[in-house]
Amino acid sequence: MSVRCYAAPLQGITTHVFRREHSRRFPGADRYYMPFFSPTKEHLITRKEWRELNPEHNAGVAAVPQLLVRNPTDCVWAIGELEALGYREINLNLGCPSGTVVSKGKGSGLLAHPEELERFLYEIFAHSPDAAITVKTRLGLREPEEFDALLEIFNRYPIAELTIHPRIQRDMYKVPVRLPAFEQALSRCRNPVCYNGDLVNTAGCAAFSARFPNVEAIMIGRGLIADPALARKLRGGPPATRDELRGFTQALFEGYCADYEQVGPAVQRMKELWFYLIRLFDGGEPYEKKFRRLNVPAEYETLEDAVFRDLPLRESVIGPF
Repeated sequence: MSVRCYAAPLQGITTHVFRREHSRRFPGADRYYMPFFSPTKEHLITRKEWRELNPEHNAGVAAVPQLLVRNPTDCVWAIGELEALGYREINLNLGCPSGTVVSKGKGSGLLAHPEELERFLYEIFAHSPDAAITVKTRLGLREPEEFDALLEIFNRYPIAELTIHPRIQRDMYKVPVRLPAFEQALSRCRNPVCYNGDLVNTAGCAAFSARFPNVEAIMIGRGLIADPALARKLRGGPPATRDELRGFTQALFEGYCADYEQVGPAVQRMKELWFYLIRLFDGGEPYEKKFRRLNVPAEYETLEDAVFRDLPLRESVIGPF
C-alpha cells in the first residue's frame, strides 16, 4: 500500500521503550505519535513527562508529541517548549473519550464547546506560526451531526493534517466506526486528512483504501500492538516470526525494567501489551485471562514462555476488538 502509516498513541503502552524497539524491529510506520502530554498552568515538565519527551529517548524514531490541553496559553507554552527540543510537528488531542478527561473539557470534551474551540485554535495558530500543528479528533460528543459545525471551524485554520476517528465520545471504542460520517466529512475537509479507527489487519486496510483512495494516511493503534509487523506487511514485507516476537517482548520487558527501575511496573506494561498481542496467537483467550489476573511478577516470564511454547501464530488478527 502506498498510504502513509502512523502508529497511534496508546497510553501506558507506546512509551519511548516501545517506540524504540518497534521501529528497530518492525520498520514500516512513518511516524509514532506519543501518548499525550498534558501541560498545566505551572508550565513545568515533570520527570515522568521528560522521560517521553527527551529527544535522546526518541533518537532515530519519527516521534511526534501530542498535547492534551484546554487552555490556549498553556498550549502555546508547551508548543514553544517542544519546538525548542527540536520537534517540528505537534499533535493536538481532541479525541480522547475518557470520562475524567472529558469532564475537564479536554480531549473530545472540548468538541462540546465550538466557540471555545474556535478561540483555542485562533490563539494557537496566532502565537505558533512556525509549528506544524496536526489535530486528532472525534466527530463530536453526543451526536455525529456535531461534526458539521466542528469541521467549519477546522477548515478556517491551516491544520497540517486532520486525523478523524469517526466515532463520538460516548461511542468509546465499542460502537462500530461511522464510515458514512467520515465519507461526508472527507468531501468537505480543506486540510489533509488521516483516518483512524478499527484497522487491525492488511485486509481491512486494503478495503479501506479501496473505498477511500484519496486518503493518503492512516493511523493504526490497537492493530499495531496486536500485530507488530502490520505496518511492515502493508509495505509488502513479511509477517512477524515467532523468534522476532519473542525478541521484541523480551527487549520490551528489559527496557521497562531499566526505565522504571522496578519489575512490578514493567510487568504491568507488559500485561497491557499482551491484552492485544495475544490475539495474534491461536487459542490465546485463556492466556489473556491469565495475564489479566497475574499478580506476582515472577509468574510473568513463565506465562510468556508458555505462550510462545504452546500457541501457533495466526496469519493476522481478527477484528475489530
